[in-house]
Amino acid sequence: MDDAFQGLLKGAGQKLFNAAGEALMGAAKEYLGNAIQEIFVKKEAENKRILPSIANMKVLGERGSGLRSRGDVQDFHTLRQQCLASGTLFEDPEFPASDSSLMFSRRPDRYVEWLRPMEITSDPQFFVEGYSRFDVQQGELGDCWLLAAAANLTQDPKLFFRVVPEDQNFSDDYAGIFHFRFWQYGRWIDVVIDDRLPTYRGELLYMHSTEKNEFWSALLEKAYAKLHGSYEALKGGTTCEAMEDFTGGVTEMYDLKEAPPNLYSILLKGMERNSMMGCSLEPDPHVLEAETSEGLIRGHAYSITKVQMVDIVTPNTSGKIPLLRLRNPWGNDAEWNGPWSDQSPEWRYIPDHVKEQIGLNFDVDGEFWMSFKDFLTHFDRVELCNLSPDSLSEDQVSRGKKKWEMSVFEGEWTPGVTAGGCRNYLETFWHNPQYVITLEDPDEDDDEGKCTVIIALMQKNRRSRRNMGMDCLTIGFAVYHLSDRDLMNKPQRLNFFKYNASVARSPAFINLREVSCRFKLPPGHYLIVPSTFDPNEEGEFLIRVFSEGRSHMEENDEQVGMGSVDDRVTPSLPQPTYPDPQKSAMEKLFMEVAGADMEVDWMELKQILDHSMKDVMDYGGFSKDVCRSMVAMLDVDQSGKLGFEEFKTLLNDIAKWKAVFKLYDQDGSGKLGAFELRQALNSAGYQLNNRILNALAHRYGSRDGKIAFDDFIMCAVKIKTMIDIFKERDVDGTNMATFSMEEWVEKTVYS
Repeated sequence: MDDAFQGLLKGAGQKLFNAAGEALMGAAKEYLGNAIQEIFVKKEAENKRILPSIANMKVLGERGSGLRSRGDVQDFHTLRQQCLASGTLFEDPEFPASDSSLMFSRRPDRYVEWLRPMEITSDPQFFVEGYSRFDVQQGELGDCWLLAAAANLTQDPKLFFRVVPEDQNFSDDYAGIFHFRFWQYGRWIDVVIDDRLPTYRGELLYMHSTEKNEFWSALLEKAYAKLHGSYEALKGGTTCEAMEDFTGGVTEMYDLKEAPPNLYSILLKGMERNSMMGCSLEPDPHVLEAETSEGLIRGHAYSITKVQMVDIVTPNTSGKIPLLRLRNPWGNDAEWNGPWSDQSPEWRYIPDHVKEQIGLNFDVDGEFWMSFKDFLTHFDRVELCNLSPDSLSEDQVSRGKKKWEMSVFEGEWTPGVTAGGCRNYLETFWHNPQYVITLEDPDEDDDEGKCTVIIALMQKNRRSRRNMGMDCLTIGFAVYHLSDRDLMNKPQRLNFFKYNASVARSPAFINLREVSCRFKLPPGHYLIVPSTFDPNEEGEFLIRVFSEGRSHMEENDEQVGMGSVDDRVTPSLPQPTYPDPQKSAMEKLFMEVAGADMEVDWMELKQILDHSMKDVMDYGGFSKDVCRSMVAMLDVDQSGKLGFEEFKTLLNDIAKWKAVFKLYDQDGSGKLGAFELRQALNSAGYQLNNRILNALAHRYGSRDGKIAFDDFIMCAVKIKTMIDIFKERDVDGTNMATFSMEEWVEKTVYS
């Protein structure tokens, strides 16, 4: 958190104000929704769905992390073996021991020396007597949020050793190389580092252990810094961000001044599912990490290490009291000094066997207990990381730990195509990616028969690009009921959002890496629309849905294929330049340019089209690339030329596409807005999903989000060509086709 996070919160203020406006305007614009009905089957590999089984995840070094690797994929075992064979210690070219790995905004204020652990102490160890939350001590870097998550990580061996592999130490096969695994946007990646660490006067500058010769935590921090580009990139953040990267879970954030009445129940349920938890106090704008009179540190992240109803026996009564155990990552005497703190008189009323059961100790270690009531009074925010189903072992499940149901999808917002902005921008809102979630079973303990569902929208690869000035987008989502009739529409169009109200939404549009919220909804079908606040903001995202009961999720998008041509489209063919009643107009035109071989090549075709389409061209005619692609689309024998019948077919297609273009180019500018591309291609008879539309926009759109006429023709040519190639091989109509590599390369190269 610290000062960088203070700035983030300050910057978010206007966005929160805007979000409030969005909510009010949305409420004014929306109308009553429809009832719910059941439909659809869960997809597997379709729609870029992510299967989160760790068994299927390959260790890929930096590739897949969102960073563009400058060299080959760094495989830990291969690199270590090379170093052992050559008798050298590994030096990482991807994250060098230099100032660039420390900071991106300025130079360090002192000389930083990069030392290997053996140069810092005579007996370096990866672990000293195992690992624990007390191995995580904060240095000079403002990444207490990361430390709080690391401390939580140590409490679950399965989670810990997934992030911190055991196959490394300073004795067996030591070669100055280490590796750590982090979850990044749906996949686990392996980050390789050398063990040169930043020091000043022989002491570690940043994260370290209470034992001077223990280095797993310092090396973990270095790997995380590499993942994001530099140590400075870790300055300021939220505990939930690191908890997600350590577990692949979904986090929730609660403002304790507006805590839901069942928050303690949520935290207890979190403990049942092995959730990781953190909390913090708002920073003092005038004093960095100011200490309160109760011993708490403002602007600082704490770990919640236990949530428990504790038996209490007083002279007058007995019962249970809701308590929490917290830890300050500084690991010193900066602890809570109020009720239930170390040595406080309240502990007299707790039976000795209960004290032993909850692991009570009064060490000066930064860890302390407090009542839930005091927690709500003195803390401002709590963060809860709900673990993905693969994070729990069978042994944990057999001991009563419970799993979430999880669905995960990747997507992107492309300006002019799928970046429609929030509900305030009704005309473009429906262009955003859409997802349908079916909630089947209500919660076991819910008296109203409702389902708990957590929806989390995460934007990708923003922290690692902070050095390029890329800050987080302002993001959020809305949720709508779907009726049986609604479910037939893929995607939902403008009128659906004009006349239906959202039944749930993210608490605010805000510029954090992830926005998440927990809802209670009746079983049924719901549409989730993730968006940025403003239209035309580019970014990639991950949307995840956790539910207590069974659920299914799929992308609500068109099935790629052929459709019907819009009734409003009235093609007009080019007219010949001279009359001849004995021949058709089309044949005359062909003979006029074909010459003696009675075929037209791309140059002759360009001559015809530039003349006949000049009313929609605002510059020097069609490009040779478009004309060549048109020829290739119908050139069955790959001669590079078209005969009359092929030419006739082509001209009919072009006339149709021209009519479609003019239908949507209402201002006569010779260009389409990219948001009109889907509708224009639909009118031409092509059904395309978001991924194809995004690809077309990236390939053929201009910087200002416009599609010129010849680029629109090129889109249509490519789509028709590829669909025709596919359908030619899909002989039994199963929507499957098989090509050898040679055949596929030949088809795609020529088309």
